[in-house]
Amino acid sequence: MAEREWAQFHSPENLAKSIAIEAAELLECYQWSSDADAGRVRDELADVLTYCHLLADRLGLEPTEIVREKLEVTRGKYPVEQARGSSVKYDRL
Repeated sequence: MAEREWAQFHSPENLAKSIAIEAAELLECYQWSSDADAGRVRDELADVLTYCHLLADRLGLEPTEIVREKLEVTRGKYPVEQARGSSVKYDRL
């Protein structure tokens, strides 16, 4: 991407918008059927992940680290003994 000089357009705001737009395109793959085209899903997922990584980089964050931190928060909100096999939100467990 550096060779295209697109970083100038990669403000956190623009990247966040791009994530939402690409996520909608990913969801569109499943709009009318759960049997989505695997190649299209792969491409749209790659777009979402690319923009997520670009945003993390722009914010000085390490993706693996922030995912691990968030998983720790989730573990605290959803104790195994209460949440196993349940889709109930944490405040209703």
